[in-house]
Amino acid sequence: MKPVLLIDFGSTYTKVTAVDVEGEEILGTAASYTTIESDINDGLRNALAELEKTCGKLTFAETYACSSAAGGLRMITSGLVPELTSEAARLASLGAGAKVIKVYSFQLTEDDLDEIRAIKPDIFLLVGGTDGGNTDCILHNARMLATLSPTFPIVVAGNRTAARECQRILEGCTVHICDNVMPKFGVLNIEPTQKQIREIFLKRIIQAKGLSHAAELLDDIMMPTPSAVLQAMTLLAQGCDGEDGIGDLIAVDVGGATTDVYSIADGMPRQMNTVYKGLPEPYAKRTVEGDIGMRYSIHGIVDAAGINAVAALSGLTVERVRELVDYLGTHTDVVPGDDAELEALDYALASLAIETAVSRHAGTIEETFTMMGQTFVQSGKNLTEVRQVIVTGGSLIHTKRTAEIAAHALFDPANPASLRPKQAEIRVDRAYIIAAMGLLSSHYPQTALRILKKELENNGYPEQTNSR
Repeated sequence: MKPVLLIDFGSTYTKVTAVDVEGEEILGTAASYTTIESDINDGLRNALAELEKTCGKLTFAETYACSSAAGGLRMITSGLVPELTSEAARLASLGAGAKVIKVYSFQLTEDDLDEIRAIKPDIFLLVGGTDGGNTDCILHNARMLATLSPTFPIVVAGNRTAARECQRILEGCTVHICDNVMPKFGVLNIEPTQKQIREIFLKRIIQAKGLSHAAELLDDIMMPTPSAVLQAMTLLAQGCDGEDGIGDLIAVDVGGATTDVYSIADGMPRQMNTVYKGLPEPYAKRTVEGDIGMRYSIHGIVDAAGINAVAALSGLTVERVRELVDYLGTHTDVVPGDDAELEALDYALASLAIETAVSRHAGTIEETFTMMGQTFVQSGKNLTEVRQVIVTGGSLIHTKRTAEIAAHALFDPANPASLRPKQAEIRVDRAYIIAAMGLLSSHYPQTALRILKKELENNGYPEQTNSR
């Protein structure tokens, strides 16, 4: 037996997973409140004490960790055109595991600077212009940022013609120059920027979040938790040497404050008479819905879906839904337990959270007519042929209605423009091991993939497919 410890320092809970990499099995999992206010190692020690109750005292051969504690990796980006360089910057940041607080387009204003000063991001991503194209915007924004005397690092990943000038303007600041996130019109190049963001996370953010002592216990680098999840999902879809993946997939994590969606698929048009509009999206894509969550962002679900939809799905009256939503929004630690009303409400909220988040993540298609006849225009990712949906989150793993809730990620005839999966097998991460397997995959990809295949509970094909 070769035990390996995998740690996820979450905003609320520190989760630990013990894996036997030789036997390719989970030895045990445990969790404890993250003690970021005092010493984050207290929460880790508590979690390890719980783990020891499950699988006895273990001597770990290796230890790896990820973190989203203290707000995770908070970023601001600025670009030129909203649909082009600004969107490329947003995709680069999300794919690196960041929480994007704000996206600016065009020239920064004094009001924008006041907002940036108040937010105090961990990293600022400055982009704008294709290579050889517009330089005015990115240079203006560099000058504006220089007036802040920022303590946060700035990553410059715009028009290469202006990169060194931006660095000179920002003299005295911590500046990192990367390849342009959009070197040519409609071409994404986000991997170099994502790599730089992760390196900054390791060197600066860990210390700023009070994780430096914990990092000393590790055998390798720490990464943002969303980055570990994206790595695990990419491995599960693609496979690795000696082990096949399961194919294109989407994954949804419904949390108390946010809902994260991941898709591993090229998402390009499938029909000959369909043209693509906008930036091609990354094969491995992540989005975060900061207004959609089961407790802290509970009102966001109601605002997005409508209170009548929540009432209809839960079977409760509009008045009762409003009362319970207001209550849960201020009592964020409440779980349904044996309360039938709360259970019905959580079912409706989780279903609509998934429906809203996946609809925002997936692309859309619209019909138009040209001289050549009927044509379709696709924007964003086409996920209609994806056959695997992975779900996790407290509202999905602590219920017997997981498949029913997850079915709301699928295509709905009432919204034919949304390119969500038409039919999919539902798999559930009931033990919260996805991030842990993303960590493990950096060193033991075959083992991580085999454990993922074995541990993700199969809930089959929901009856609701194409019939809701």
